[in-house]
Amino acid sequence: MTLYVHKYGGTSVGNLERIKQVADRIVQARQRGDRLVVVVSAMSGETNRLLALARGVQDPPDSRELDVLLATGEQVTIALLSMALQQRGCPACSYTGGQVPIVTDRAHTKARILDIDTGRIEADLAQGKVVVVAGFQGVTGDGDITTLGRGGSDTTAVALAAALKADECLIYTDVDGVYTTDPRVEPRARRLDRITFEEMLEMASLGSKVLQIRSVEFAGKYNVPLRVLSSFVEGPGTLITYEEESVEKPLISGIAFNRDEAKLTILGVPDRPGIASKILGPIAEANIEVDMIVQNVGEDGSTDFTFTVHRNEYRRALDILRRVCDQLGAREAAGDDTIVKVSLVGVGMRSHAGIAAKMFDALAREGINIQMISTSEIKISVVINEKYLELAVRSLHEAFHLDQSPA
Repeated sequence: MTLYVHKYGGTSVGNLERIKQVADRIVQARQRGDRLVVVVSAMSGETNRLLALARGVQDPPDSRELDVLLATGEQVTIALLSMALQQRGCPACSYTGGQVPIVTDRAHTKARILDIDTGRIEADLAQGKVVVVAGFQGVTGDGDITTLGRGGSDTTAVALAAALKADECLIYTDVDGVYTTDPRVEPRARRLDRITFEEMLEMASLGSKVLQIRSVEFAGKYNVPLRVLSSFVEGPGTLITYEEESVEKPLISGIAFNRDEAKLTILGVPDRPGIASKILGPIAEANIEVDMIVQNVGEDGSTDFTFTVHRNEYRRALDILRRVCDQLGAREAAGDDTIVKVSLVGVGMRSHAGIAAKMFDALAREGINIQMISTSEIKISVVINEKYLELAVRSLHEAFHLDQSPA
C-alpha cells in the first residue's frame, strides 16, 4: 500500500468547517487504499495570538517557556482533526512532537531535528489508523519541548516522510502550487508544473513563502518526492524534483522577493586585512544573520562596507555597528530599512549568458536604481528601494516572458 504524508497549513485548518473538510479529504484518500500520516499546523492566527499573550507578560519572552506555550496551538488541531476522522468512521490517533518522539537540539524557538523514532507511527499504520502529528514541534533528549521556527510544520512533514520512506509528501496550502512569482503582485504569474529542489531552495531562501527552506533541504537531501497543492481546489499542484528528471529547463523559473530586508553601511573604515572580521564579528556574536555584502575601496586608503540583515534585526545591528564604528575610527555608521531584495532564479542560467544584462536593462527602463547585487550559478539578486518592488517584479516578469509556458 502506498504511504503518503499530508501536511495542512494554518489556513487549511483555520476553523472547524475547514478541519471537517480536511477530514473528508483524508477519508477519500484512505478509501483509495492509501496509508496516511497527516501533519498539521496551528489554526490560522493562533500562533500570533499565543505570541501576543506571551509578550503581554514578558517581553521578550523566555525562549523555553515560549516553546511550551506555542506548541499548544498544534495540539488543539491534532485532537480536533482526529475527532473529526473518528466521527466519520476513520480510525485515527494523534501525537504531539514529544510523543512520537521527534528529537531535536536545544535551540529553543528554532530547533533542528536530530532523530525521529517511527515505532509508534508504524504500529498504528499497521493497524489501519490514520496518524495525525503536530507539526512545528519536537522534544530535546531530556524532555524539554522545542519548536522549529516559523513554517516548521513543513519541515516536520518532510522529515517524517524521509524517516518513514513515504512514497510522496503532499504539502496542502492556500495556493495551488509554486508560481513564477507572487500572483498578488503580478496577476499574470503562472503555476509551474515542476521545479527543481535547487531552484525551490533558492526561491525559499530569497523570500518565497510557499515552503520553509529547511523542508526543501530535507526533501533534497533524502530524495523525498514533494508536491505543493491547494486545500481548496483540485489540481496537480507543483512537483519539486531533481534537475535531471526535469523535462523542461526554462531560462528563468521564477522571481522571488523579500520585503524583510535592511541595509547597514560603515563609511570610511581603514582598508587593511582583517577589517571585515572586525565589522561582522560583533554582528555574528549577537546571532544576527548577514545576507549580502559589498565592499568599496576608496583612493584614500579607506573603504565603505555594506551588508544586509533581516529587518527585525535592523535596530539591534545598527546599534552594534555604531559601537564598531567608534572602535575602528570610521567616519560614520548608517542604515536603511526601506529596501527590498528581488531575485531571478533558474537552472537555465548555467548555460545562458546575458541574463544579468537583460535584468539590469529591464530595471533601468523603469528608472529603478540598483543598490547592491549578488549572484550565484542559478540566481541573481538585487537590492532596490521598496517603493519600486511591484514595478520591478512586473517588469522582470514581462522581460523574461514568464507568463508563457516554455516551448
